[in-house]
Amino acid sequence: MLSAEDFKKCPICGSVKLIYDPERGEIVCTACGYVVAQNIIDSGPEWRAFDADQRTKRGRVGAPMTMMIHDKGLSSTIDWKNKDIHGHDISGTMRAKMYRLRKWQRRIRVSDAAERNLAFALSELDRMASQLGLPRNVKEMAAALYRKAVMEKLIRGRSIEGVTAACLYAACRMAKVPRTLDEIEEVARVDKKEIGRSYRFVARELHLKLTPTNPIDYVNRFADQLRLSERTKNRAIKILQKAIKMGLTSGRGPMGVAAAALYIASVLEGEKRTQREVAEVAHVTEVTVRNRYKELVEKLNIKLTL
Repeated sequence: MLSAEDFKKCPICGSVKLIYDPERGEIVCTACGYVVAQNIIDSGPEWRAFDADQRTKRGRVGAPMTMMIHDKGLSSTIDWKNKDIHGHDISGTMRAKMYRLRKWQRRIRVSDAAERNLAFALSELDRMASQLGLPRNVKEMAAALYRKAVMEKLIRGRSIEGVTAACLYAACRMAKVPRTLDEIEEVARVDKKEIGRSYRFVARELHLKLTPTNPIDYVNRFADQLRLSERTKNRAIKILQKAIKMGLTSGRGPMGVAAAALYIASVLEGEKRTQREVAEVAHVTEVTVRNRYKELVEKLNIKLTL
């Protein structure tokens, strides 16, 4: 069956301004009036809601499935409120019964060692990702990697915290929002050496093909921390694109190169930041920023007036 999304433009006049008439189940072109399609299935609910409160009351489904909960959020939970369906307080006997049911329901949700492992690891992963300010898609990706590692029995003999941090580091690189090992170490309960060792092991066993981190991926985050304008960000990205094209970033740490490009762009755009400020944001030394910036200025023939 076709839906409204399958039609992009009118076959008569070529207009893309199409509207859907839910009463007749038709898609109509607003330019020429041609009925593009009939008997379209409405994939939405059969009820209507005019505000958020009505939508909440009339909805009959729960939250979507998520990898961030050990049972994927598919199990039911007993509400903590001691009220009946009409909102009235329940009797003392029923209250004691509901207390026992809640207790057993919590125990049943985490029944074996594998589920206990997942419950602890995913809560740890959520804590670290929240502290790093990572988006939901990165959390879901990291949770999926950890679940795969559990299925492949890669956790045995290794610390849960180390593998969790390694999966989060890998997910950041896969989602193009990279974080350094130093940043992961700050929020993890293990050191950088353990995270790196676990990451290499997981990447090898799960056959993760991760390309080297692109310095451009760091520009927006570093620039926001330095409070630089969009103009300066774009200037830094253009500098990095030229440097990558000429092979100047090969064998160089991506954070140092990104920091040097931002330093150059800030000077060119009149928003100068000191090398120390840029180095602190990028978690590199001032010497690294100085060396990378000199290389870029020399090879790209950039004239700076400091």
